[in-house]
Amino acid sequence: MRAARLIKMVLLLQSRSSMTGAELARELEVSERTVARDAVALSEAGVPVYADRGRTGGYRLIGGYRTRLTGLARGEAEALFLSGLPGALREMGLQDAASAARLKVSAALLPSLRDASASAAQRFHLDAPGWYQEPETPELLPAVAEAVWDDRLLRARYRRGDGYSAEAERELAPYGLVLKAGVWYLCARAEGGTGSFRVYRIDRFSSAEPAEERFERDGEFDLPAFWAERAAQFARSILRAEAVLRLTEAGARRLPYATDRAAAEEALAAADGPDEQGRVTLTLPVESLEVALSQLLSLGPEAEVLEPPELRERFAAAARGMAALYGPGRP
Repeated sequence: MRAARLIKMVLLLQSRSSMTGAELARELEVSERTVARDAVALSEAGVPVYADRGRTGGYRLIGGYRTRLTGLARGEAEALFLSGLPGALREMGLQDAASAARLKVSAALLPSLRDASASAAQRFHLDAPGWYQEPETPELLPAVAEAVWDDRLLRARYRRGDGYSAEAERELAPYGLVLKAGVWYLCARAEGGTGSFRVYRIDRFSSAEPAEERFERDGEFDLPAFWAERAAQFARSILRAEAVLRLTEAGARRLPYATDRAAAEEALAAADGPDEQGRVTLTLPVESLEVALSQLLSLGPEAEVLEPPELRERFAAAARGMAALYGPGRP
């Protein structure tokens, strides 16, 4: 523990011209007294740490000292590529590796470039969770992430999302993790790496334990391409109903923002040209009549539902209710 802290202190001082005791204590998560003792220990070990006394003083390296401890370990290098995702790193238990990697890179840079990481952090931030929801980190995510990084088989118990199926035991070859709108998914090969590739929600694992055995990764597996294909399949699979709409020009523009974007764009592309009133009639795949009602009501008078009759009647009932609330004579 102390050896790692001393190395981190040297890297911090190498990446900056000087640091106060309070700054070092904050970075190292220790007291200023511990910082002072560590500086003495480094000096006795031959590292030229110099302490400037007084209110404006601090610690610095003298004589152009450069440590040779800037080589990245494999875990640090892998974590570095995720360093723009601080929340995801924390949830997977990789924040310490990423911190060490960033320090080593910063220490190896020329002095004129050492503010690059801070400059980038002030210009780009990824906030993965969606709006209006409180993201929850799956308790078993670090164990699953460990198996993914090490190419180790994962023995797990999984429950399906229908609420009726019993938990099933699985031996999975975990290929990759995906964070989608605040929800973590595992892309894995079933049956210990001999079955098909599937997607599992990590918050539905009731147990997950990396095994000692490792699996042979399929070199042709492409995680981004696999996820894009499965996501498109899922989006199509939930569109089990259809609605025939007549849209104004404004309604046609707003339709992709009110419902499934891909389905809306395909329906608009397949529609015939506008009629004499400038309206377009199209058939839109929808998840259900209830979902279609909630989504398409946002278009207001820019959309008229023609079919199915039960959906048109629901829109008519909603229109009558709105007219009763806002019609003449209402206060």
